[in-house]
Amino acid sequence: MAKKKNKPSTAYDPRNPLIVQGDGTLLLETGTEMAPEARDRIGCFAELRKSPEHMHTYLITPLSIWNALASDFNVDFMVETLQQFSKNPVPRKVIRSLTSTAARYGKLRLEKRGDELLLVGGRKLLSELLELDQLKEHVLGKRDRGRIAIAPASRGLVKQLLIKEGYPVKDLAGYDSGAGLQIELRDETRAGLELKLRPYQITSIERFHEGGATSGGSGVVVLPCGAGKTLVGMGVIALLKCQTLVVTTNNTAVAQWGRELLDKTTLSKNDIGEYTGETKCVRPVTLTTYQMLTYRARRSQDYTHLALFTDKHWGLIIYDEVHLLPAPVFRLVADIQAKRRLGLTATLVREDGRESDVFSLIGPIKFYRPWKVLERQGFIATAICCEVRVPLSDEDSVEYDNSEKRAKHRIASENFGKVRVLKRLLELHKGDQVLIIGQYLRQIGEIADEIDAPLITGDTPNAEREHLYGAFKEGEIKTLVVSKVGNFAIDLPDANVLIQVSGTYGSRQEEAQRLGRILRPKKNGQPAIFYTLVTQGTRDQDFAKNRQLYLAEQGYSYAIIEESEIRAEGVRFPSPPAP
Repeated sequence: MAKKKNKPSTAYDPRNPLIVQGDGTLLLETGTEMAPEARDRIGCFAELRKSPEHMHTYLITPLSIWNALASDFNVDFMVETLQQFSKNPVPRKVIRSLTSTAARYGKLRLEKRGDELLLVGGRKLLSELLELDQLKEHVLGKRDRGRIAIAPASRGLVKQLLIKEGYPVKDLAGYDSGAGLQIELRDETRAGLELKLRPYQITSIERFHEGGATSGGSGVVVLPCGAGKTLVGMGVIALLKCQTLVVTTNNTAVAQWGRELLDKTTLSKNDIGEYTGETKCVRPVTLTTYQMLTYRARRSQDYTHLALFTDKHWGLIIYDEVHLLPAPVFRLVADIQAKRRLGLTATLVREDGRESDVFSLIGPIKFYRPWKVLERQGFIATAICCEVRVPLSDEDSVEYDNSEKRAKHRIASENFGKVRVLKRLLELHKGDQVLIIGQYLRQIGEIADEIDAPLITGDTPNAEREHLYGAFKEGEIKTLVVSKVGNFAIDLPDANVLIQVSGTYGSRQEEAQRLGRILRPKKNGQPAIFYTLVTQGTRDQDFAKNRQLYLAEQGYSYAIIEESEIRAEGVRFPSPPAP
């Protein structure tokens, strides 16, 4: 996104889409002509909190400001965006707060002087911070001229502590180069197809690396599913030419990374190892899972495989789907800050609220590109999102009304009326490649039986999974039912319809990941269609609104239709509200 300066607006226009409130809350009227451009710009430095049909609510937070600065969006860009799109004069205290918060970014730095790790900043600020008992634990000695010696092993813990005090630390202490690795990206795949990095992939690699400066080498790249995050990761490995550990979500993702590395780089099979429950082979590029790293036989014991982080001379650790980084891994990441760290994700939303830990320990967002921008450029498929509201039967309504909250959600999620609607949708999409995904094993098992389709769950052996995925890719299977294992790392480029029958409560990250399963550009140029089946007037519908929040921030709108509107001639999508 261009970061050119726009002339500040002095004559505020009531036709503008934005209302800026004194507490940093931004209200965006979605039905205006300027709303999409305003949304793309605001999303670079503010967080979407609510997304009802006509008015979206954003909040400017310290973390959203600091991530924007790290992504090269400066204060002028933020202030001028507010002034350009606001229908009211921007409150001065909002500009003061934004400016003062931004000024904290980089006030504290970690630098290396010989073997010493120094926390560098203004004398007054450091004196105030030294009053913190938690910080004192990591201090080796006070120095003159605004420098404090910090225990090298405390590098990550100090950053974690200080961001919670409102001071993000700029880490300029540099990195261990790690063991070398001969690797290049190919000019064409092994199948003979041209391989060329897209402009935004090149930019994301450059932003992460920053020309080898100490300010580069740690951070997060945020790109939508289907935009080629794996290729970005391989591009970074090829640039750094160092031995690398890749941590990802599951064995399917491990296998996929292995195939991609062989297909698109000069690495051989002997260069790539898998460290999973099935095999434990450590090689110059090793692929493992978060589950392996957090495995322990008993709660009272240490994590069995965490030594994988430290026992080999890695120069880079890639955290695929970094928003899923488990808490135990956070603790170890704090101990290995001298290694370069790349986080890859489609959404940095964490349901546990630990985004600041990702900022401190993996690094800030170094590159972000809104989903709709890449859609307009043709790099990901156009998507139609549709929420189909399905009523409960009279019998189930009685049970729902007399149940506790948790049970209500399950009753509504497993509403058997969804199977009826699902069958109608499958009739309308004969010939399409359809993924059906759900949370509850009993529900998706019944669905697979009802429609006579293969089912993949966490218990499905890897060999069988790979066979079914392969048959789906080849078009031998047109419909595939998957549990939540299908949320991540399924490379099914021709899938063009996804039907979600249930989800993990109000998980925004899950909604984004599921839409991402069908966002690879289609050969015929047709849009992808994402149906979510929701039980009308229940907690299922309430959770659906929260699930859709992140995608609303990216510019997606959900057309709302009733079951009765699914007719034999097709679904007539009502025009969704302007994003």
